[in-house]
Amino acid sequence: MARESLTREEVLVAAGSLVRQHGPAALTMRKLAAELGTAVTSIYWHVGNRESLLDALVERTVEELGEIAPRGRTPAARVVSVARTLRRELRARPHLIAMVHERGLTERMFLPAQQALVREMHAAGLRGARAAQAVRAVQFQVVGYVLVERNRERAPRQRPAEEELWHAATSGQDPSLARALAAPVDQERLFTDSVRALVDGLLRGRDT
Repeated sequence: MARESLTREEVLVAAGSLVRQHGPAALTMRKLAAELGTAVTSIYWHVGNRESLLDALVERTVEELGEIAPRGRTPAARVVSVARTLRRELRARPHLIAMVHERGLTERMFLPAQQALVREMHAAGLRGARAAQAVRAVQFQVVGYVLVERNRERAPRQRPAEEELWHAATSGQDPSLARALAAPVDQERLFTDSVRALVDGLLRGRDT
């Protein structure tokens, strides 16, 4: 039995969930209607055709990426918090981010995060070109890291594997290094440590 009431928000939430799980190609009006337990005509009534629905999902994604609130007691800590949140949000919706990029809205999507970073750079004493450089460095660090993570996840199984490659001979007679490089990567810790090191370097250079 078809639902008697449906809101545009419910349609967008369900559509976004389908895209997150299976990609844009899996989003059909018929499948979405089945997911919501309603008629296809009801979907059209709320969001228009499929292209209009995709446009609405892109706008929604852009808005969601604008809701990043810095946390921490110092500008450096707040910059790191923005970077961690941005990475988490990008990883949570790869298909939607790809749709944003395809529609030429990537720069607009990143603007709120950049503005949050600008405020923290100003609070730390950076201005002008130096602040701009710092903002871009953090943004590129996040995006680059996410791309590497995605590529590693989609890569075929490696033979030989990393743990097979690192031993005393390949590590310059540094067995503890070999053990560390052969161990699984703690991606969250590696990301946080690398961003902290980057931010510390950027802010230490503010007076030079």
